[in-house]
Amino acid sequence: MSEKIKVISFNLRIAVKGDGVNYFDYRLPRIVEFMNSEKPDIIGFQEVNAHMKDLLNASLTDYVLIGCGREKDRNGESALIGYRKDRFELLSFENFWLSATPTIPGSRYGFDQSCCPRITSAALLKLRTASTPFWFVNTHLDHEGKLARVLGAMQIMQFVSSKAEPCVITGDFNALPDSPEIKLIVENKDYPIVEATSKVESTFHAFSPKLRGKIDYVFTSLKCDPDESVLYEDEPVDGVYLSDHRPVAAFVEVE
Repeated sequence: MSEKIKVISFNLRIAVKGDGVNYFDYRLPRIVEFMNSEKPDIIGFQEVNAHMKDLLNASLTDYVLIGCGREKDRNGESALIGYRKDRFELLSFENFWLSATPTIPGSRYGFDQSCCPRITSAALLKLRTASTPFWFVNTHLDHEGKLARVLGAMQIMQFVSSKAEPCVITGDFNALPDSPEIKLIVENKDYPIVEATSKVESTFHAFSPKLRGKIDYVFTSLKCDPDESVLYEDEPVDGVYLSDHRPVAAFVEVE
């Protein structure tokens, strides 16, 4: 018998003091309130540094948070995965860099890419009330290099297609829905993937209601209904937003 789980992809915006009232520490109470209200089963966070991870660990006590930073010393931004400790068992976990040498921390493709290394975190999770484990893969593709994004998407697809288990992929892909990077995922005939958030629009706003663009996604090889996906409108409270991205949610079925 299948069971539906709630998955959220959420770019938290790295802690930058120049953001003023939208510095992460000031946004944290709203983020915690949001999580406590929505109660996602699994979250794919992007742009989380060690300081942010410590605060989230102290605040989101119902979750296990896993993932390391993308730099050579494994510090810096991470593609953090959070899962409910009462609902899931962790069977395996990997971090890999989007590069020709994915096991070398801090590695990059070396061409058509920003100075930022890009990391992907992947957890093999089993819902305690289900029988089939699945890979939860969380990533953040490059913000400058189009070819780097294509190669990153290709590398992620190679990873999930090499596994026996189904997958859920979350992330900030820095790419619009009609881009080659996204088409490479959803038009893969050898490994069918559905964009569970295909009905969602305008995930990025940069702390401004005037800016709108979709770059955040949930993909899956599991059964899902994209009509159930949710875009959370991020209305500021006293000028404070949740992030410069809107969280997106999808519901997938696990056997």
